[in-house]
Amino acid sequence: MDKFIIKGGSTLRGEVNISSAKNAVLPIIAATILCGDKCVIKNCPMLLDVYVIIDALKSLGAKIDINKISGEIVIDTSEVSDSHISSDLVRKMRGSFLIMGPMISRFGQFKISFPGGCNIGTRPIDLHLKGFKALGADVKLDHGYVEVSTRKLVGARIYLDFPSVGATENIMMAAVLAEGETIIENAAEEPEIGDLASFLNEMGAKITGIGTDTLRIIGVKTLNGISYKPIYDRIEAGTFMIAAAITKSKIKINGIYKDHIKPVVAKLREMGIGFQFRGQELIVDGRNDLKPIDIKTMPYPGFPTDMQSQMMSLLGCVYGTSVITETIFENRFMHVLELKRMGANIKIDGRSAVIEGISKFNGAEVKATDLRAGAALILAGLEADGETEISDIYHIDRGYVEIENKLYNIGAKIQRVKY
Repeated sequence: MDKFIIKGGSTLRGEVNISSAKNAVLPIIAATILCGDKCVIKNCPMLLDVYVIIDALKSLGAKIDINKISGEIVIDTSEVSDSHISSDLVRKMRGSFLIMGPMISRFGQFKISFPGGCNIGTRPIDLHLKGFKALGADVKLDHGYVEVSTRKLVGARIYLDFPSVGATENIMMAAVLAEGETIIENAAEEPEIGDLASFLNEMGAKITGIGTDTLRIIGVKTLNGISYKPIYDRIEAGTFMIAAAITKSKIKINGIYKDHIKPVVAKLREMGIGFQFRGQELIVDGRNDLKPIDIKTMPYPGFPTDMQSQMMSLLGCVYGTSVITETIFENRFMHVLELKRMGANIKIDGRSAVIEGISKFNGAEVKATDLRAGAALILAGLEADGETEISDIYHIDRGYVEIENKLYNIGAKIQRVKY
């Protein structure tokens, strides 16, 4: 197993390149099933989750070639069949469940085990299944498996009780080949959903309302293979913004969509951090004295839950009282105990964390409890006095491409070691 060793106190300088968004790439890879053709995904992040969903497609009969240097993935789904997928693959990553929508749409049936992923709270698949049923599918739950079948999917009006990202994506992919018009109301508005819709439209789908909470999908007969480059990762970009702030550094970040990171930039500006945008480049200046703030996570375009852990690390070393309220996942404060090992003064009150800023974190042996918690611990380690050891970093590898190398190249003292 691997762990990160970080010696804190270094000032960062230079520039970092942001990778394509994992949360955009995963549904796009799943969507290649729909065309039964060859697709090329460019600049793909070579992450553990990406390999898991690739293995899932391979188990269904897809032919996939990967260029690890360029990040180009060629996917041929012409020989995919409606065979059963390994439950081990699905348990490794919740995103594997996104295969369900395309498989039902193309073959009219599919069976899959309940999904896994980070243990950050209850993430039911009820809304996915509600959407499939509305499109005319029969759903059976039996001994940890979901089996969906239909003679024909027919467009319908579907209202989501919560703007679930996964449900919006799965229902959208199921509907693109359905007969007639599908309207998804209270749809999630995350940029990654817009990217999936753009990918589908380039393949020949007819989706409108992109970027709003109402998606309209006119079913088509067939889709074609294409070449596509997914959007940049707004969460990785936000993590490096905080890396500059927590180390009181000035760095350049390449690979930014200004509109996608508005809520994070707004809160960091409120704290006193400087920003200068130049197209898809961003200069972050964290050398100012920072102020405590309050944050409430919300569905997009609100403050993203995937940035909550990292912001807690930053606020943990800012004098004054800050409050973070988590409204999306009920179990996303597992990093608090680990931050306390580093000296953080944080109290949990239901869905809120009250943070009393300290002058400095202390290096300690800590454990990544999930993907974003691991990122938060890296950030705290960059600021801390002494040495920090982070174990269980396989969680971090699920969402960040060689984060230790990117940080090392801008001056951080961080290394990956085996133990």
